[in-house]
Amino acid sequence: MTVTQERPLTYAKMRGLLSFFSALLKGKKVGFSQFLHKLVSSQQLCQHLDPQKIIERQRRWRREREEKDTERQVNTETSQMKPSDFDYLKVIGKGSFGKVLLAKDRKHGGYYAVKVLQKQMIVKRKEQRHVMVERSVLMKGLQHPFLVGLHFSFQTSNMLYFVLDYVNGGELFYHLQREGSFPEPRAAFYAAEMLMALGYLHSLDIVYRDLKPENILLDSGGHVMLTDFGLCKEGVATGGIMHTFCGTPEYLAPEVLQGQPYSPAVDWWGLGTVLFEMLYGMPPFYSRNTAEMFENILHAPLQLRIGVSDAARSLLEGLLQKDVKNRLGGSDNLLELQDHSFFASINWDDLLAKKIKPLFIPNVTGPCDVSYIDPEFTLLPVPGSVNERCKAGGTSEAFPGFSFMNPVEYVSFEPVS
Repeated sequence: MTVTQERPLTYAKMRGLLSFFSALLKGKKVGFSQFLHKLVSSQQLCQHLDPQKIIERQRRWRREREEKDTERQVNTETSQMKPSDFDYLKVIGKGSFGKVLLAKDRKHGGYYAVKVLQKQMIVKRKEQRHVMVERSVLMKGLQHPFLVGLHFSFQTSNMLYFVLDYVNGGELFYHLQREGSFPEPRAAFYAAEMLMALGYLHSLDIVYRDLKPENILLDSGGHVMLTDFGLCKEGVATGGIMHTFCGTPEYLAPEVLQGQPYSPAVDWWGLGTVLFEMLYGMPPFYSRNTAEMFENILHAPLQLRIGVSDAARSLLEGLLQKDVKNRLGGSDNLLELQDHSFFASINWDDLLAKKIKPLFIPNVTGPCDVSYIDPEFTLLPVPGSVNERCKAGGTSEAFPGFSFMNPVEYVSFEPVS
């Protein structure tokens, strides 16, 4: 995993940032309020304020900000990476449209997970929108400790490349397969970190929609990192609704199955199903027969066997409410869940700062250690097509503006004059 310098960030500060971004995205009014506050606080302008001058200054300030943002975007897009900038070492995952590879940056030595997708397959299945949504979500400055981050994206005539944080502690799915279930304290720790990640996305009006053990990774220190943002939906505030039928059958919320409008509360149902699986070793309404499983999700009562605490039972019953109006987290979102007794032992400041030591730490010797990644992937040969030369043409027009370089990376990758 790429090592980045950590900045001290208290939970209180994080909550303030979440409130800021949420208000900014909902009303676009925070910038103007701050501008007025600074203006009124100025010793030179605290008297004889002219409203017209204030409005004009605000317009100029906003125009300057937009020009700077445009300039930064142009700089990062014209400084795009290319396939030959990396050595591709191992296959560490695969999906419908391509593979994920462990890669080493040839010039600077960092290790990354490079997701390589075939344009032709994406266009054939009309999935361009999901790919561009994933890129958009990754680009929103997801500088969060429990979310996989984007460093670069670029394209060739036939391929799309996402260069992501490399995480080699294994999928939660892999560990559940090996161990069957987790002790309650370990499950609570993972659930708390997932909760913070989902709450952060919701504060940006993004709904994740695809929480499942295969999309939950552990880093080398044992912390959770959510990945795969292809099914995310942007622009959905708390209380907002969606209609699209998507997700993985075992983890679908009842309102999605029924084709009803749904809200960010679908992610809390997803958290409930994953927590249930961590504690009991199986999703709550699972059946090998998909139709029967859907029937169970819609109508069967939740069966909670013995072996878990009353607090765990209470949380599962709250998260797995079929009626979304009664679902825990449906009204106060993140705060309602943080206050639940199941998380009584969690210090949220320390959790966000990664100061709480995980109960399980993957035994990896370094970035090239893939012992926690399924051999189904690592034994596959690295496809030669990933080194495709950059050239014009192909289906590039289907993915305009795809190329990206994180501004932080751009500074470090700039040649020194």
